[in-house]
Amino acid sequence: MPFETPLALVALASVILLVILYLLRPKPLRVMVPSLMFLMKIQEEKKRFYTSITKLIKDPLFLIQLLVLILLALAAAAPFIETQEPLSGEHTVIIIDSSASMQTEDRFDDAISKAGDYVSKTNSIILAQNIPVTMLESGGSDAAYQTLDSLEPKATVADISAAVSAGMRMLSDEGGRIVVISDFAHWDGDDPVNAKTLAQSYGLNVEYVIVGRSTGNTGIIQGEVEAVDGTYTYTGVVKNYRNSRELVELEIRNGETVTTQSFSVRGRSTQQFRVTDIGRGITEVTIKGSDSLMADNTAYISIPRVSAKEMLVVSDVEKLPSLTALSLMPNVRTGLVEGVPADLSKYSVVVIANKERALTSDELGTLRGFINGGGEAVFIASDALSGENAGTDLQALLPVRTGGMVDTERGATLEVIQDTRLSEDIKFAEVAVYKYLNATERRGATTLVSTTEGVPVLTYGTISDGTVVYMGLNDAFAEDAWNNFHNLPEYPVFWFKLAGWLGGTGSISDYNLKTGAISALAQVQDIETPGGIDTVNRVHYNEVGVYTVAGKQVAVNLYNDRESDTTLEGYELIERSEAKGEPGIVRADTYTAKNYLDTYMIIIVLLLVLLELYIIRKRGEL
Repeated sequence: MPFETPLALVALASVILLVILYLLRPKPLRVMVPSLMFLMKIQEEKKRFYTSITKLIKDPLFLIQLLVLILLALAAAAPFIETQEPLSGEHTVIIIDSSASMQTEDRFDDAISKAGDYVSKTNSIILAQNIPVTMLESGGSDAAYQTLDSLEPKATVADISAAVSAGMRMLSDEGGRIVVISDFAHWDGDDPVNAKTLAQSYGLNVEYVIVGRSTGNTGIIQGEVEAVDGTYTYTGVVKNYRNSRELVELEIRNGETVTTQSFSVRGRSTQQFRVTDIGRGITEVTIKGSDSLMADNTAYISIPRVSAKEMLVVSDVEKLPSLTALSLMPNVRTGLVEGVPADLSKYSVVVIANKERALTSDELGTLRGFINGGGEAVFIASDALSGENAGTDLQALLPVRTGGMVDTERGATLEVIQDTRLSEDIKFAEVAVYKYLNATERRGATTLVSTTEGVPVLTYGTISDGTVVYMGLNDAFAEDAWNNFHNLPEYPVFWFKLAGWLGGTGSISDYNLKTGAISALAQVQDIETPGGIDTVNRVHYNEVGVYTVAGKQVAVNLYNDRESDTTLEGYELIERSEAKGEPGIVRADTYTAKNYLDTYMIIIVLLLVLLELYIIRKRGEL
């Protein structure tokens, strides 16, 4: 009989202790009777060895306790037997298309209604978005109905094949069926027909259920914001999916300011329009009236409210490559001081670039208050940040714990750990690093770039409401250079990206996204979505509207021609999936199941304990 954790059988050694305990326990007091002394002495000489063993074996309490110890040790080792069980059809994976086109008329409501007809004893529910989202796994029928009632359509493009693959993993052991409910009008990823064929080849029952009908729509399918002569201009595209010409009336609203535009669009055609001199904040461009799909009737535009930001560089030297790069940026005012001023309220970002001078306790207190209040600070590696020079208060502000200096003769190689826009188009692999601080990432921090040995080089984290960044590439140059990063053309680009990411406007595209985008946060935090407040550490922009993330307003739009085309129907895909017929490879109709015996052993142990208590009570010892 195999065991899941055979090491637990060491507990059987407790049996030896039990035997020794019984052998050494006090014997009853015997009174020597002179007239029988001779006979008893002869008897003891013959049976001295056997007496203790015989009494031990005949004692029911010993036998019970022996069995309890053996069964407990075996139960801890998790014994099991393998049996061949038939594949179950009781587990149903229901996949519901949650793409934008499912918001058309009653498609999603129809999908929920039809999904209720497929609820079985065990159910899993997956929303097919651009990534599969599991809403329920191996739940009963009541849980399935409750989950279905809580679902709402989103506004991404559905990757149906990825959702089917996720369902296959759920059914990989015991089998079952997969039901996909969709309009099958448009999808991302592999062809759903191929996904169905693959699932069937593994012996799974897969059924595609179509909902929806062709209907007319007019929507905004494209939009772009660009800076023109110091102002922002939005260029959008409206498409009319009907066969007849349509009059489109646009309402442009920014705060209390409302303007309008109107134009006609021919059937099955597009029309470009422009909105100039867009104010800061959120601007909504809405097609007046209603149609079958409202998700593409409004375009949201986000222009950061802060046009220019104040950045402060604190350093004990005057010439810094980082300061030069920052001073060249538009909409960035950068100042250089030798010490941290008492008032940092007008600054959004503070860069600490001291080479040797350690910050005083007063400076650290000011800096800590600035960060706790939502400020953002960048610490550039130097001798002043080394483990022997940085005190406890300074170390507490860093997203890493710094150690000693590391000199490399051949140079250390850098690698990108997480792809973000801070590392995009930056060739960190070409940076030659000769010196760096040995550092370790603090809990809750995120490392974007490190050496190939795993030493953090670009790490960020949060302290209260603020953000701290550790830049492990020292910006000294000439004979004091720790690396050659400042000589590369990507150096000013990196600082532009970092300045934009930290409290500034950055690229306007960072504030205007398409649905389906995903961004990681430094820690779990509350964000405001078009549907309400979510507590997440990763933002999935799957709704049209405005998200507020870390104080920044992000406009999210559908901008997808195929999803907006509500005239598309998925019957062609259904016909292709049915024409495939039965697959040639079918998995066996049984699976190997592990039947664990530990539960039964625990039950026997409990019964034996009750029996032991009964015997003790019967003897009058309890």
